[in-house]
Amino acid sequence: MKAERLLSALLLLQARGRLAEREIAELLEVSQRTAHRDMEALCAAGIPLTAHRGARGGWELEKGWRTRVPGLDEGELWGLLMAQPGGAGDRRMRAAAERAFDKLMASMPAAQRMQAESIRARLHVDPTGWRPVAEDLSQLPVVQDAVARDAKLTFRYMRADGKASLRTVDPLGLVAKQAAWYLVARSAEGLRTYRIARMKEAVALAVRFERPRNFDLAEYWERSTEALRAAKQKYTATLALTAEGAAALAEWVAMRPVESFVGRLREGWTAYAVEFDSAYSAKFVALGLGARARVLGPEELRREVGEEQRSAIRVQRTGCG
Repeated sequence: MKAERLLSALLLLQARGRLAEREIAELLEVSQRTAHRDMEALCAAGIPLTAHRGARGGWELEKGWRTRVPGLDEGELWGLLMAQPGGAGDRRMRAAAERAFDKLMASMPAAQRMQAESIRARLHVDPTGWRPVAEDLSQLPVVQDAVARDAKLTFRYMRADGKASLRTVDPLGLVAKQAAWYLVARSAEGLRTYRIARMKEAVALAVRFERPRNFDLAEYWERSTEALRAAKQKYTATLALTAEGAAALAEWVAMRPVESFVGRLREGWTAYAVEFDSAYSAKFVALGLGARARVLGPEELRREVGEEQRSAIRVQRTGCG
């Protein structure tokens, strides 16, 4: 993962001094272009790197940086802590990244280290999982402020079914999962997770709350996402797909060929068992693939898709419903 790679690059520069981009790329097993972007990312995070040109050029850390860190404001600390080691990747690489990050924390002045530890307890980066999508993060600055100050937060929350309600919670931490952000908070019903994109009218109140002792944000997130995965029931549909349809669908969902339909379909078509999150998702995708897909089962899905297709044809012919 990128966060682990950045910290590994930092370790290499600390241990070996000046390194050419080619050497960094070889050691981290990435392209030279990626190595260059990583160096720029470290510079943007406030790491004092110098780029030397010429035959003996390369990237080099400012002398003595191991024992002192330039002053970082709160925004820069949040940005740096966003690159903390994630939960995926090689175990040895992750352990090395954790050690590097601990050394970085230890080198900070005491006041800044306390602030960084406070932020680290309230921020978790999950690099795994679902496909990134564009999110409305207009409420994030208010939520971040409430999390940082242990201030109660009130907001209007839009549920997945479209119903909105007013919530007042104790915000305990933020989780960044690719492009999506989530708030983990204590409510009257217990610990809950809220998607930032579904929040409106967020206000950080003047009322403070006492943060629960020994609350581990990363541990809670891992437990809750595992429970969600276990509880989530998959909907399996059998679809006949053209080669083009199969290629388009394979990128997004799990699918496997169904041998029992071999020889029973027209040439160029193959039957697949496809896993969807719900019957609605299966219907939406089957209709979206158009002439590249036919529903073979379940019967209820086949009937509903057929009715939608016939209705669409009637609308096209008559211009009305």
